[in-house]
Amino acid sequence: MRPRIYVDTSAYLCVLLGEEGSSDLAETMTGARLHSSVLLVLEARRNLVRLTREAKLAATKLNDLLDRVRQDTEAFALADVTLDLCFEHTFPAMVTPRSLDLAHLRTALWFHRREPLQGFLSCDTAQLQAARELGLPT
Repeated sequence: MRPRIYVDTSAYLCVLLGEEGSSDLAETMTGARLHSSVLLVLEARRNLVRLTREAKLAATKLNDLLDRVRQDTEAFALADVTLDLCFEHTFPAMVTPRSLDLAHLRTALWFHRREPLQGFLSCDTAQLQAARELGLPT
């Protein structure tokens, strides 16, 4: 059976942009059933525009990358951000995540409770620590 992996936006962007560590992440994602929040789409598209405006990404690449995000979403099981998710009482024991990071964590828990995940991918060390505190496999 293919492993179930939750991918947060930082991990997705790392792979999309070919940043350091992307080959290990891509290898983990290959053949896996990928899960995330719809926030991945919003955050990825916003960050691509930001990188372009900051001249860290060539403007000529922007449309191709935005199209790639659209295409890649077909490979993911994406969960919506719901009011139930917002009222969930779960918080990591020590780390206090930013709001959208917390939404990713709670979404990963939602998937994990339905069928265990085999991994939670992030490039953010605080996010990985929070995931471990919540019992998610990192």
